[in-house]
Amino acid sequence: MSTIRRANTILGIKLCLLFIANNIYSQELAPRAYLWVPKNTTTLVTGFLFSDGEILTDATLPVENVKAQIQGLTLGVSHTFAMMGMSSQLFVVAPYSWANVRGDLNEEATEINRSGFSDMRVRLSVLFHNAPASTMKEIAQSPRKTILGASLNVVVPTGQYFSDKLINLGANRWAFFPELAVSHPISKKWLLDCYAGVWLFTDNNSFYPGESSRSQEPLGAFQGHLSYNITPFFWVAINSTYYVGGNSAVNDVVKDDRASNSRIGITTVFPTGKLSSLKIAVSTGAVVRIGQNFDTVSIGWQKSWIEGYKRTKKEKTKP
Repeated sequence: MSTIRRANTILGIKLCLLFIANNIYSQELAPRAYLWVPKNTTTLVTGFLFSDGEILTDATLPVENVKAQIQGLTLGVSHTFAMMGMSSQLFVVAPYSWANVRGDLNEEATEINRSGFSDMRVRLSVLFHNAPASTMKEIAQSPRKTILGASLNVVVPTGQYFSDKLINLGANRWAFFPELAVSHPISKKWLLDCYAGVWLFTDNNSFYPGESSRSQEPLGAFQGHLSYNITPFFWVAINSTYYVGGNSAVNDVVKDDRASNSRIGITTVFPTGKLSSLKIAVSTGAVVRIGQNFDTVSIGWQKSWIEGYKRTKKEKTKP
């Protein structure tokens, strides 16, 4: 293989594989992400994620049987507050990941392992219709209504990144994800969530092998979730998402790596104690044009502290 062709081959593979851990986290299905939560609620969130599957590459590349396995731990904290009278939430999460990528390059088996921090994520959300900043008692006494919300996710380039490495856990760029959402109660037990947003990316000016510049077009993202309350604190959801766009270019040379991918999954959440719950989610690629076709299982536990919760309980027990 000529030097130029080999360079193009490695570049093509790189575009299909890079930033594996960040892509997994950014494609996470999130039912009930716009719940009306009491103001001044602080929540600790921990989680474990396992993904395994194949990576679909350009058919013209001399690479076959590309598979990857990702494991990740997340630790995050959120806090709700009033912003101009609206219910708002700030959420910060730091993931740590282990990645194993293997495949055949020119019929030669190749394997790469990585471990380290992935890019930190910060999310600010606001409920601007039918969900003012309220206490737990006020929310409990309010009828269920259609809620409109918006959020901004920011991916901060804090993850492990080596400009001379083929696989990285960090992206070495900023990413911004503005999103609009509607949460509609179909009945007392059924809830429908629909989200629409777009990923916007800054350039990575230290792209492989370290002296290139990679840019990416906006990537549209849509989610739909239908959930059912088995009890007030035990629910299940059917999830779906669709990503489209995101064509990339290296040194202004456009690559044909536009996404048109969809995922489906199931999520369940059930209580584990006072103001704590466990979430189990599974998802799989339904249609994948190019990129990561993974099966993913995640388990998360969260514990909340609500201002006035103990006082409210004491008031209820008074004769």
